[in-house]
Amino acid sequence: MLALAQALPQQLRLGTSSWTYPAWNGLVWDAVYAEAQLSRQGLAAYAAHPLLRTVSLDRNFYRPLTVSQYLRYAEQVPGDFRFVVKAPNVVTDALVRAEDGRGREPNPAFLNPELALREFVEPALEGLGDKVGALVFQISPLPLALLDRMPSLLGQLRAMLLALPRLAPRAPDGVIAVEVRDPEWLTPEFASVLREAGATYCLGLHPKLPPLAQQLPVLRALWPTPLVCRWNMHELHGPYGYEDAQKRYAPYERLHDPDPATLQALAKVIVGITGAGHNAYITVSNHAEGCAPLTVQRLAQQVLAAQPPQPSHAGLAPPSASA
Repeated sequence: MLALAQALPQQLRLGTSSWTYPAWNGLVWDAVYAEAQLSRQGLAAYAAHPLLRTVSLDRNFYRPLTVSQYLRYAEQVPGDFRFVVKAPNVVTDALVRAEDGRGREPNPAFLNPELALREFVEPALEGLGDKVGALVFQISPLPLALLDRMPSLLGQLRAMLLALPRLAPRAPDGVIAVEVRDPEWLTPEFASVLREAGATYCLGLHPKLPPLAQQLPVLRALWPTPLVCRWNMHELHGPYGYEDAQKRYAPYERLHDPDPATLQALAKVIVGITGAGHNAYITVSNHAEGCAPLTVQRLAQQVLAAQPPQPSHAGLAPPSASA
């Protein structure tokens, strides 16, 4: 595993969506640990795995983390580790939702610049510092009434992104990224807003969105740009199949539904972007193929296979003394 990791581009950071799964014993852990113990102490062991150089802090989506919580995470990982952090849903969901996930009423804080800065960007920068990789605004599925108001929404998104500080002074590798759940976002106008704000698009590999190849025009419009990708769920489960995937794949100890087409397509994008000298942050959910660490390993192998061959130096050696 170490040899595989060392052969990958240094700009590439692979990881998972969490680190709290006891069934990863033998893949990430050296013994069986309780989920509660892994939640508190597992990050350091996770970050010691040679292939796992990033992780997505998805829990921030449900309740904003504090500076002290970010600091504790940063203290557990090596210097070249980078975090992918999801913005809290109080900023990225157009609806205030009930406990069952149903929308109750419009969210007045949706895409609010002051809240995004106070509850997300500033605490993450202060706590994680130069270990910030990508700060991701994952915009939840929109109600139909809002999908018909896309120009207005793009204006709100633009205003929020332009109000955020540049990450570079405190996080030289950091990038703001926007992930969506509705294909109506994926337009040249959306790409123009991201470019103006110095943000990038987060490839969202999720059944609610078109396949990876159909999302690439947004990245091309932003080029040159870092790559941020979150591989969330296998397309066979459909746009509302989270619970089905959970039932099928738990406890996430093996692959169930390999997806070689997505693996190959993503590896090709990674090789192109890292080959041009840009960072790539890729996080994988257990719901992608059934076991995130095994998907990460397969993706690493595919990236290695997709890299262009090194130029041969045959025939360039100086003539021998007998020549």
